[in-house]
Amino acid sequence: MSWLYLAIAILAEVIATSALKFSDGFTKLVPSVVVVVGYGVSFYCLSLTIRHLSLGVVYAVWSGVGIALITIISWFVFGQKLDIAGVIGICLIAGGVLVLNVFSNANIN
Repeated sequence: MSWLYLAIAILAEVIATSALKFSDGFTKLVPSVVVVVGYGVSFYCLSLTIRHLSLGVVYAVWSGVGIALITIISWFVFGQKLDIAGVIGICLIAGGVLVLNVFSNANIN
């Protein structure tokens, strides 16, 4: 169940961060509400996740997957392209998250 809460936390954070761009500095009501609710849901689910999983691993997965998803959304929705160094950096982040989850016992609380 902890991994489900983490997935919800990641999705809520990605939705909130995307809405942040649309909120235009919190001048547009609906995207601003989505930002506040999204981050609230994200942090609540994150708090449920760290009851059973290691804080460091949870935060690494949450931030790493969030960074990768926001980068993809930024590319396709906002037209923000990455150069080769950016692509390599995102791949290194994803690789680090993979190593933590596959080869490390650090996720045991």
